[in-house]
This record gives sequence, structure tokens and C-alpha cells, in this order.
Amino acid sequence: MFLSTSGGGAGTFSSRRFVLRIAVAAALGALPAARALAERAPPSSLAPQQGKFVSLAEQAGVELLVWQDICNVYVLREGEAALLIDIGDGSVLDHLGEIGVKQVEWVLVTHHHREQVQGHPRLAAFKPKLACGQLERQLLEKPMDFRLARPSLGDRYTVYGPSYVRPPVEPLKVDQAFAPRDSFTWRGREFWCVQTAGDSPGGMSYLLQTPRGWLAFSGDVYTHPGRMHSFQALDWDYGFAKGLYALVASVNLLENVDPALLLPSHGPVAVRPIESLRAYGQTLRTLTRLLVRGYTIFTFGDADTDNTSRPGPIPHLWRITPHLYKFRGPNHGPNFTILLADSGRAMLVDCGIGEKEIDTLVEQMRQKMGLKSIDMAWITHMHGDHTNGGPYIRDKYGTKLWTLDRLAGPVEQPERFDYSAQPWSYSPKVGPIPMDRKFKPGEKVKWEGYEFTCDWMPGQTEFGCCIHARIDGRLVAWTGDNLFGNPADEAQDGHEALVAHNSAILEEGYIYGSHYLRKLQPDLILGGHSFVMDKPAGMIERYCKWSLAMREAFRGVSADDDYRYMFDPYWVRPDPYRLTLAPGASGELTLHVRNFLEKPGTFKIRLHLPAGLTAEPAVLEGTTPAAPATADGLAPPVATASATVKLTAAGDLKSGTRLMIAFDVTRDGKRYGEWFDCIVIIK
Repeated sequence: MFLSTSGGGAGTFSSRRFVLRIAVAAALGALPAARALAERAPPSSLAPQQGKFVSLAEQAGVELLVWQDICNVYVLREGEAALLIDIGDGSVLDHLGEIGVKQVEWVLVTHHHREQVQGHPRLAAFKPKLACGQLERQLLEKPMDFRLARPSLGDRYTVYGPSYVRPPVEPLKVDQAFAPRDSFTWRGREFWCVQTAGDSPGGMSYLLQTPRGWLAFSGDVYTHPGRMHSFQALDWDYGFAKGLYALVASVNLLENVDPALLLPSHGPVAVRPIESLRAYGQTLRTLTRLLVRGYTIFTFGDADTDNTSRPGPIPHLWRITPHLYKFRGPNHGPNFTILLADSGRAMLVDCGIGEKEIDTLVEQMRQKMGLKSIDMAWITHMHGDHTNGGPYIRDKYGTKLWTLDRLAGPVEQPERFDYSAQPWSYSPKVGPIPMDRKFKPGEKVKWEGYEFTCDWMPGQTEFGCCIHARIDGRLVAWTGDNLFGNPADEAQDGHEALVAHNSAILEEGYIYGSHYLRKLQPDLILGGHSFVMDKPAGMIERYCKWSLAMREAFRGVSADDDYRYMFDPYWVRPDPYRLTLAPGASGELTLHVRNFLEKPGTFKIRLHLPAGLTAEPAVLEGTTPAAPATADGLAPPVATASATVKLTAAGDLKSGTRLMIAFDVTRDGKRYGEWFDCIVIIK
């Protein structure tokens, strides 16, 4: 069945399906010219040139050109008409006359990212049709559906709250959405549409057969010679590597195609890339094995993960030492411990338990264990499953909430941040949670004969701490969710989920945290979610080795000059991320720009404003200081510069309106496009 389309009467869409591997293999077998080309060993790549057309006709066997701005824009020409693969910033449109093109009939979008479609409003004069993959359609047509005022855990295209997609600022009209294995014909040339997820959940590659072989327009699946465009975009599922698995499958698919030319959205065009695709796939599989947790994080009924604690005097409260207990029970999130002093006064570490459970626990401890009060609850890190019980126990039991000053911000002002697992992600009822006391790193405090130290110790998130004290003759360290597992199992390295949207590059995450524990040498580690790690020295060493191996793996796959630029979603961070303005009112937005390099840098940020917002200035420029050198791995080499803009909302905007601002970033002369954003809420 064929469905006719308009646009100069030049395109047809077919719902015909095919078995890709078999069909491609058969087609390649019928192309002796392609085999001969492979035997001649052509150059491995062809480099696009910024702001200039480069012809690929000789290599492609068709009138194909590439234009480079914030991405590669491919122009397939037929006389005075053209079909574009992506649109970039739209600057290509100003130069089409140079190559004899007067009409753009179709734009095939590989995926929804802003740098692929940033220039779409400029297409209005050409009135082309726009097509994309089915799963990308909603991201293009309803972008604000994925920029919420109060995100929650189960929102579509989020990783425990923050969005991992970066849709356009304003909606685009999609004329055709392709299902996997659909075909599309433009002026006699048939494209096969194959879903290549990974960098985007519905990314689409377009395969075009020519006398030279297969041309594969592959989006951000691959950057030559086998590099990753962005890990941020692969962070789909809180460290379980769903995005990576999808990317590996997509790379395998392209390997089976064995294209004559691999035409990515960024970087050089790859000529006969079969070997680099194979090597890239192996690199990704190695990265995946390092990334994925090889053990369960929950201990319900899993006794061999903890041979230290024993049943206590009341249900679900297990004794670790004579004065130290942990909560453990079926259908509960066992993420806090209790220290009960001889006086009957107690302290908690973390408080993610439900109200009913905490009331039952307190009452039973009063009756059977002499509990008189819960003086304070230490918060180990910013995540809602460790904080959300805080307001309740403070209101009902007079418990004070204590934490490190560095991690208080995302808990006390969650609207200012866009991180995973913030308090309000777990419950719409939970808002900001004020802390009663905030400690400086290394600060000590005495309570009931114990001396506690609260220190910065990141890992899973930048906003974490280690609380340690000598209890019952042993040095006990509370580490939050940084470290899990059974130290007796030499196959375990202890790491928790590596989540880009937790704000924890390895240097100020697991590398720093693991080396901190190596120096501290605790006798007992109490991690989140009920893990008790007795004699953890071996686990800590494996944890250190894993963190360094993880960094080397990211360095090996990064297409950027430092892996952190493709890993960290916050190297340009708007503060606040959610800015509330009344109609006609103004407010300030500050952009913090990080520099990971040991030399000064420059930045230029152009604001893409939706209708109804104005900015002064609309372009921010500045320099970033050099990151400090470090020798011991315990001083994260990061420097930051900041710039502030005044935003004003139009007086006719309606209350409840959400608007997205995107930031077109150039760093040290390299233009990234609109990688970052924030939202303005009219209220």
C-alpha cells in the first residue's frame, strides 16, 4: 500500500515492512560495485567544514552535500529541489542558492534534539514537509509536556524526575511519522526508515541505496571514529543502562547494514566504517558491564548480604551493635538506622519511612526499649526516599533535621534544581524541607558521649555526606546510597547507580568518595537501604578501582576534549531551573558555567526565548578560570564562572503558563547548540 504525499508531488510513504538484516544482506550481495569500492580502501573519513558545503557526490553516487553548523545537515539535491536530513540552526537555508536549490520539499529529522531542529522556524519560506520517527513525534509537537513544574518518578522520558530529552523550545508540525522499517520515496529514491534508539528513545536512521552502496544517515548513534556524542541523553533509567543497551543494539544494526558511508549528525562522514562500528560496539559493551550493578540493591529476604545484624527486641528493628539498630522489613524502604543512647535518647540517620511505620516503631521502642526522644535525624543525601519523613517526625516528635550545608540546597529549594530523586519527585505533597542545622565539611558535634563528624562525601550524587563516629568500639561510617553489597563477595565492587542527572561527575562523585573511605578506614559501613558492611576494606579497594576504570571507559568513548562535557548535564546550570514570574514582572536568572580544563576558557550563551519573555542581555559572554590541578584525586578539578540575565514576562501571559528557555552554548569556540534549558512558570 502506498500513501501519496504533497510537497511538489515528490514524496511517497510506504507502510511496507521488511526483515532488515536479510533484506540488507541480499541487497548488498547484489551490489558488486560496492564490493569493489571496499577493496580499493578509500579514505576512512571526510570532514565537513563549518559554514560551507562539502560535496559527497563522488563517494555517495548521488548529488549529496553536507553543511555543518551546530550539527551536520545533509542536502540531497534533485535539480532545483532538495531533501534535507536535519536542519541544524537553519543557516544552510541562506546558502542553498549557491548550489542551485530553490525549493526544500522534505526535511527528515533523525531525532528530536534541539540542535537537530533549532532552525526549523526559518523553513517557513520554503513550506517543506517534515517527517520523523513515531516515538519522536510527541517530543517535537508537544515539547512542554516534558518540562514539568513538579516532576515525579513515573513521568514519561524522565530519569526519576528530571527530563532526559531536550525537545525544541516551540512546537513543530510533523507531517509524517515513520514506524520502524517503513520506507519513504522522494523523487524516485527510496529511504528505509530504521529505528536506532540510544541517544534518543525514538531516533531514526535513514538508509538510502545508491550505486556505491548504502548511505546511512545515523543521527547521534555514532561519531567517527567510534565515539559517543552524549552520555547525558543515554541516562534513561537511573543507572540500569537502558539507553546504553539501546545504543549497542543500534550500532549492531548499522554494522549489519555495512554502509558505504555513515553520515552522522556530528563529526566526520565515515567511509566504509564497518571496522570502527565493530570496535565501537565492543567499547560500548565494556562500558555497559562496568556501569550496570551486578547485585540487588534491596535485602528483603536476602540474608546473605548482611551477616552482621540480628533480630532486635521489636519487629523489623535489627541490632547491629549494642546501641545501633537498622530498620528492615518486607514492603518497606529500609533506609535508615537508629542509635539509641543509654539515656533513652535516640538519633536517626535518614528518614524515608512512612508515617504509619514510624509511629508504630516509636511506640514499640517506647514500650520495650526505653525510648524517650528522637533528638535529630541526620540526612545523608538529597534524595526524597531519605528525606521525606523529616517534616512529619519534626512536627510530631520534635526531631531536628541535620545535614551538611553543601547538600541542603536541593532539599530546601527543590525548584531551583533539576536533579534526580528530589523530595517532591516522590510525593506531590512534599515541598521544600528546611534543615534545622547545617554543618561545614569536617565539623564535629558531641551528643550523648559520642562525637560525630559530618563531611562531604559524594558518590551517587554530588549532594551527599559521610557521617562517622566511634560506636561500641568500632568506627562506623554512614554513607547514604553511595555503596552497596556484601564485602565478603570478591566479585562485588560496591558501586551504586551511576546517574548523570544526579550531578556527580566521577571526580566529584565515586572517585572522590571511594578515596575518602580508603583514607577513613571505617570498621563498619552503613549504607542506605539496609546494607551493613562489616570489614569493608576489600570492598573499598574494589570500589576505588571501579571508579577509576569507569572514568577511563568514559574517556575512551568521549568525542569531546574532556569526558565531563558529554557526561555532566549541569556544566551549564541555570539558577533557578524553575523561575516563577507574575505577568508583567521581572526576575533574575544566573547561569553557572563549569570549566574542567587546566586552562582558562571562554563561553558565549545565546538565549532562545519563547514568545512572551524578554531578556536583558539576551547574549552572555565571559571567561572561566582554569580548573586547579590535583595530585591526590581528592580535590575535584573544576572551576566555575557565572553570568546573570534579567527576564521579564509579558503582561498578557496567563497564570499557569509554562515557558521553556534554551541556551545556545559556545565553549572555547566550539558551538554545542541548545543543550541546556530552564522553565519559567507564570503565576
